[in-house]
Amino acid sequence: MQMDGDESSNIEDRRDDSGGGGGFGGGGFPIPMGGGGGGGGVFTGGLGVIGFIVVALLFGADPGEILGGITGGGAPTQTSAPQSSGPSSSASRPAQRPAADPETQFVARVLKSTEIVWTDIFRDMGKVYREPRLVLFRDATRTECGVGQAAMGPFYCPADQRVYLDLGFFDELAARFRAPGQFPQAYVIAHEIGHHVQNLLGISGKVQEMRQTMSKRDGNALSVRTELQADCFAGVWANRADQQRGGKMIDDKDIEQAMAAASAIGDDKLQRQTQGRIVPDSFTHGSSAQRTRWFRIGLDSGDYRKCDTFRAQQL
Repeated sequence: MQMDGDESSNIEDRRDDSGGGGGFGGGGFPIPMGGGGGGGGVFTGGLGVIGFIVVALLFGADPGEILGGITGGGAPTQTSAPQSSGPSSSASRPAQRPAADPETQFVARVLKSTEIVWTDIFRDMGKVYREPRLVLFRDATRTECGVGQAAMGPFYCPADQRVYLDLGFFDELAARFRAPGQFPQAYVIAHEIGHHVQNLLGISGKVQEMRQTMSKRDGNALSVRTELQADCFAGVWANRADQQRGGKMIDDKDIEQAMAAASAIGDDKLQRQTQGRIVPDSFTHGSSAQRTRWFRIGLDSGDYRKCDTFRAQQL
C-alpha cells in the first residue's frame, strides 16, 4: 500500500498521559482465558468471554455496550461534541503533538485521506463533513463514553466524535489474526470513520433509539446491519482514495489482506473457534462472508448509496 501525501492535524497523542486510565492498564491485551460464559460474567451475549473481546478487538463495537452502560455510552442523536464535564473530560484535554514515528505518520495520512474523501462525498450530498479527532493512547484513556481500554481494540465514541486507537493493536492484527500489512490497518481506521459518518448522518442515533424498544435478538440483528454498513463505508473510502492517487494506492495483495482481516473477525468464525458452535441470533457484527461482501460492495462501487444495509433483503 502506498499511503503518501499530507497528514491530518486531527491527531491527539495521549500515549504519555498517565492520568487517563482511571486505574486500568497494565500493558498488552489482557484477554481472559477460558470459553463459554465464564469469566465471572464480565462480558456476556452469546460469544463467551474470549469471543466477545475478540470481536471488540477488531472494528470495535459500541463502546457503551462494552463498558456496560457507563455514562456517555451508546449513539446519541446529537452530532456536535458535548460541553466539557470537568478536568477529566476528553473534550477538555489540550491536544498533544503526535510523535513523528512512521506508524503515527501512516495513521495521520490515512486519517487525512478519509477527511478528503468524506468531505467530497458530503459536499455532493449538500452537507458539511465535520472531521473527527483520532486519539492515540496506551492501555487506557478517558472518553465521553467511559474509560476506553486497549483490550477493546480501536473504537469510536459518538459522544465526543473521536476514534480511539492503541497502536499496539496493529501487532495483534498481524500476529493473532494473520492480517499483516498496512492496508488492513487502514481498513480498521476507515471502518471506525464509517461509524463517525453514521453519527453525522443521524443513523447511529436512530439505531440506538430503535434498539431500546427491541428484543435482544432483533437488537443484535440491527447491530449487524450497522457494522456491515461501516465495513461498506470503509470500502467506499478505499475506492475513492485509490482513484485520487491514480489507482496506485492499493494492489491485489492489499485487497487480499483486507479481505482476510474482514473474514477473520466474522461472528461465525469467532464463535466456532471459541465455543465450537455458531449461534446466528447472537451475531453483532456479521459473518465472515457478510463482512467481506459489504466491504467489497463499497470497494468496487465507491458509492455510499450502495451501502444501505438496512434495506438490503440479503446481507
